[in-house]
Amino acid sequence: MTTAITLARLRDLRLGGMAQALERQLEQVSTYDALPFLERVALLVEQECLEREHRKQDRLVRQARFKLRATVQDIDYQHPRNIKQDQIARLAQGEWIDRARNLLITGPCGTGKTYLACALGHNACLHGYSVRYYRLSRLLLDLTQTKADGSYHKQLKQLARLQLLIIDDWGLEPLKPAHRKDLMEIMDDRHAQTSTLVISQLQTDQWYVSIGDNTLADAILDRLMHNAHRLQLKGESMRKILGQLT
Repeated sequence: MTTAITLARLRDLRLGGMAQALERQLEQVSTYDALPFLERVALLVEQECLEREHRKQDRLVRQARFKLRATVQDIDYQHPRNIKQDQIARLAQGEWIDRARNLLITGPCGTGKTYLACALGHNACLHGYSVRYYRLSRLLLDLTQTKADGSYHKQLKQLARLQLLIIDDWGLEPLKPAHRKDLMEIMDDRHAQTSTLVISQLQTDQWYVSIGDNTLADAILDRLMHNAHRLQLKGESMRKILGQLT
């Protein structure tokens, strides 16, 4: 069997990483020729595993549909916002997601809440967690549309399976009765099973009023806030600060 056929068959079998590594070995004969056969095979397998891991990470990031391209490495700690590097480093390890705990990020407009959430979400994707970002209004609109086409329960199941659900702009608009029930369904499905990250300009003690129904507010917030990590951002708008620097 010729080398060209071998490479073609590897790609037909969706072993592109191995094919790429084999081409490298053939191009750099002096580098690899002295290695034992099994070690060279191990290098091919290792490259295939790396390629698959990278493809998985790329797929998870695409499916998350983050609002911003953000990474934990690029988080700004120079301007005082009441966040510390060691605090973010602990969250970036992902233990809170493994333990199905929630994260609540609050603070004034422009303090970088959404960037911080997207950075932690992106980091979660790199560690293999399934993530999805929504603005609350868009999430509720999608659920309303699924009721019309009969896929409501399917959508709830998909949301429940997400290892990290990010909900932005919590409390900006008054909730309709149907939306309160939708939120209750989501929080009940995810409680103690998966993690939810909520972003809001309102402080958490104002969320009760923003939901609007006492009974449902109690049920939703109990599931959301119990044992949740909290980041309360402070300071001036980052947009204003960066605009002044520019």
